[in-house]
Amino acid sequence: MRTTPKPYELAARLRAGESLFTAWMSMPEPLLADLVAREGFDAVTFDMQHSSIDLLSAMRGISAVNHAGKPAGVRIALDAFGDGARLLDVGAEIIIAPMINSVADARKFASAVKYPPLGDRSWGGNRFVQLTGMDQQEYLQKANTMTVTLAMIETTAALAAVDDILAVPGIDGVFAGPSDLSITLLKGEKLDPNNQVVKEAFAKIKAAADKAGKLTGCYAPSPARAKELAAEGWGFITLVNDTLMVRGGAQNALQVARG
Repeated sequence: MRTTPKPYELAARLRAGESLFTAWMSMPEPLLADLVAREGFDAVTFDMQHSSIDLLSAMRGISAVNHAGKPAGVRIALDAFGDGARLLDVGAEIIIAPMINSVADARKFASAVKYPPLGDRSWGGNRFVQLTGMDQQEYLQKANTMTVTLAMIETTAALAAVDDILAVPGIDGVFAGPSDLSITLLKGEKLDPNNQVVKEAFAKIKAAADKAGKLTGCYAPSPARAKELAAEGWGFITLVNDTLMVRGGAQNALQVARG
């Protein structure tokens, strides 16, 4: 457990080339987030786009994860860039924004979550000072590199614009979404995150990020796929979500007990 303030480490680990596995939370329950954070995950990420997690429950969850000694991330809701700044204020280290389909989208995202000269993030709150042990001036000087912004690439428009999105100042990297990519690339015919066209899109996204010297992240459809993605050099990888963890534990216990 973290007992003393320490600088954020997630960004530095990603920039050093590590592949990190994050748990993915959709239940608005900080006690569950605390339990998950005490396992071997490198981080815990809260999903505000496709879950019942609202701003307050995300903030409480971040606090629980930080208390357990782990970094917290958040996928904000669609176009909720202002929430990204508020979540950074309370200790999130990584913000993922969905449906970044253009340079204009990327600029709005970066503007909200990066301090000048990269953006227009407003100053406020002292939770981040308490967590890092830094004074306000030191945090201001380091925040833009110490926190991570990932733009989600999950549509044909985003895939076509990925190089330009990566070039936007304040965008630290991209996060590939296999489910929506499968829907858009297969023209709505089916949901197939393991389809070959999705894997080809992932390869294009990874190559673009590597060329730009930016970070990568992605949602893995399964732990086996997560292992493959780590071997390919992806950085911030979603390993499993809370629903699957709870259901899987229940199913395994029942199978053993009932035979």
